[in-house]
Amino acid sequence: MARIELADLAHAYKPNPSSPSDYALRPMTMTWNDGGAYALLGPSGCGKTTLLNIISGLVRPSHGRVLFDGKDVTDLPTEARNIAQVFQFPVIYDTMTVFDNLAFPLRNRGWKEAAIRTRVEQVAVMLELSGDLKHRASGLAVDAKQKISLGRGLVRPDVAAILFDEPLTVIDPHLKWLLRRKLKEIHHELKLSLIYVTHDQVEALTFADQVVVMTQGEVVQTGSAQTLFEEPAHTFVGYFIGNPGMNLLPCTVSDGMARIGDAALPLSAPAKAALDHAAGSVTLGIRPEFIECLFAPQADAVPATVLTVRNMGTHCLAEFKLGAHTVAAKLRNLSAPAGATVWLRFPAQRTLYYVNDKRAA
Repeated sequence: MARIELADLAHAYKPNPSSPSDYALRPMTMTWNDGGAYALLGPSGCGKTTLLNIISGLVRPSHGRVLFDGKDVTDLPTEARNIAQVFQFPVIYDTMTVFDNLAFPLRNRGWKEAAIRTRVEQVAVMLELSGDLKHRASGLAVDAKQKISLGRGLVRPDVAAILFDEPLTVIDPHLKWLLRRKLKEIHHELKLSLIYVTHDQVEALTFADQVVVMTQGEVVQTGSAQTLFEEPAHTFVGYFIGNPGMNLLPCTVSDGMARIGDAALPLSAPAKAALDHAAGSVTLGIRPEFIECLFAPQADAVPATVLTVRNMGTHCLAEFKLGAHTVAAKLRNLSAPAGATVWLRFPAQRTLYYVNDKRAA
């Protein structure tokens, strides 16, 4: 396992980049600790796979350095970095048995057969493949084949890191949950350094200790699932994480109030201090889970019109018209009909403010 450092790293596919849009990966510096479980999360085309390929050595960065345990590996080929990579589609030898597939990386490195058998059987138990070791891989279902791919990454105990590039895309939802749980168990047992690329927030938030959120080639926040949900540092994080995502409402600030059209909300003291000298567009952000719905006016609530209410069984998902904007709220119960006037309360401790998309308060 290794501590991975990215020092002033950036990548552009064309020469002489002159603006942020010229970069597939914008300049970044970060450290991933030995034995950590990390996820790279973002939409398609945001640079996740490019970053993963730079770490693995498949792509050489146009700027900056990659270090494993303090050693500069930027110019080293993939085979010299001692990493394992698991891809989106199973990469296995169909004509071999499951045992031989798992043993292949160890035989390539000259392991003795007795040691190979011990290690393969250990990994097969972890992945629940013990009953298939004598079967040819060609006859197995796609989820079992992907388990073999995972096993080929896990079978080498000396790897610096295991890199996963959307490995569960071809797996059905129930089996995805089972494999994610299995990967989490293996990580806790073996303390491997794992880096997992995905566009699925559920996969990222349930698998990783730290999630790296990316958009347009830029890392906008790194944090735990709780931090990303409760304290998004960028409007993209608020919008991308959550179902539905954070309500983002353009507003103006004056006289200690945040004004959304004709509605006005009092600013907390910390928010007022942070926004007093803000230069740029201000956005109010609040999660649907934190909005309160009232049926009578209150000093810190704003009037809104009910648009839709959908009973989801465990909660109601409601949409309201607030000025020119639509606001989503997750409520325990709401019996108001469409068109009714209600008052929405945004608790100060749950209401965030952004200036030019970056969190100010």
